[in-house]
Amino acid sequence: MSFKVEDLGKNMVKLTIEVAADEFEKAMETAYQKNKNKLTVQGFRKGKAPRSIVEKIYGPGVFYEDAANEVMPEAYEKAADESGLDIVSKPEIDIVQIEKGKEFIFTAEVAVKPEVTLGEYKGVSIDKIEVSVSDEEIDAELNRVREQNARIFTVEDRPVADGDEAMIDFEGFVDDAPFAGGKGEDYKLVIGSHSFIDTFEEQLIGKNVGEEVEVNVTFPEDYHAKELAGRPAKFKVHIKGIMAKELPALDDEFAVDVSEFDTLAEYKEDIKKNLLEKKEKEAKYAKEDAVVDKIIEGAAMEIPDAMVDSQTRQMAEEYAQRLQMQGLSLEQYFKFTGMNANSFMENLKPQALKRIQCRLVLEAVAKSENIEVSDEELDKEYETMAQNYRMEKEKLVELVSEKEKEQIKMDIAVQKAVDIVRDAAKEK
Repeated sequence: MSFKVEDLGKNMVKLTIEVAADEFEKAMETAYQKNKNKLTVQGFRKGKAPRSIVEKIYGPGVFYEDAANEVMPEAYEKAADESGLDIVSKPEIDIVQIEKGKEFIFTAEVAVKPEVTLGEYKGVSIDKIEVSVSDEEIDAELNRVREQNARIFTVEDRPVADGDEAMIDFEGFVDDAPFAGGKGEDYKLVIGSHSFIDTFEEQLIGKNVGEEVEVNVTFPEDYHAKELAGRPAKFKVHIKGIMAKELPALDDEFAVDVSEFDTLAEYKEDIKKNLLEKKEKEAKYAKEDAVVDKIIEGAAMEIPDAMVDSQTRQMAEEYAQRLQMQGLSLEQYFKFTGMNANSFMENLKPQALKRIQCRLVLEAVAKSENIEVSDEELDKEYETMAQNYRMEKEKLVELVSEKEKEQIKMDIAVQKAVDIVRDAAKEK
């Protein structure tokens, strides 16, 4: 295997990779052995026809595709490694020459990591983020806990009221015809939650258990199901039950029940402390984002489209995995949002570009500051990773390749770079 490198400009490179004729011949034989039982040749039992006969009948290129797929991955990986290029995208492959008895030649166009020219990165000026906790925020948290500890009971002596949970059966119609997704049974609807469209919930107020109610609504213009957007609809609703909640009194007894404190005053102080800590952490991250944004503004770098595309695909895969953990597929997500694969990827591109820019400038800061990662810092990171993966640290270390180790060290260096630029920033 041999290769040559051609600079295409804008941080794009073309690798022209040549696989020796005898190596390609071995791949052709492998392809023949893999496929011979699938081919029918008159006068021979399946799998018994000689390769020369098969190629004569089906053509000399019958095994080209499988042979190419056999040699390309290893040849590309070897060329990429020996080139010393810092490749940041998947290769765009094009076959230049494929012919029996000749060298197999293909090209791989790839993006390489851009060089970054930093501007000012220490002492950049950003707006100061003030952190405080209001009485209203404390009250909101108290009410949230009260809601969690509310007593739920069945209502039998009055109609539906705002705040109740009504159990209903319903079926929706547009132009007197039922529509997909418009039917439900034993559905628990909190009145006033605005989880249903338009004035659906309000029209149930004042109705009693056992009543059949006709609810008239209009779907919003931006409704995810385009065939329903902006259209009037009628729902037939049967009210099957009413549940109400009784919130606990806000006193010392409540504090004892829901916390480790003896008085409501102590509990409120603890809520304030926790809210403040949360806001301070959020402010820290917001400050870091603002500082890095300033550094990006002052830096120069040329990011190839292929690098952005590769990052976008990775983010899409990560998003799909998160949806899967919630029991949703991308197809279901597209249906709910009215998006498709193309619009989804386009929406991710600006985020992908921002992620790349952040990483590149912070790596450049780490290099400029000569940041080093100690064995102790690396070991501490291994411990954290082992806890997250619920495995022994020693086992994890054994599984980490040298390339992955260097990536982990760079991640630590990048975080140290974040600390440096954040702490050096000037707040106004």
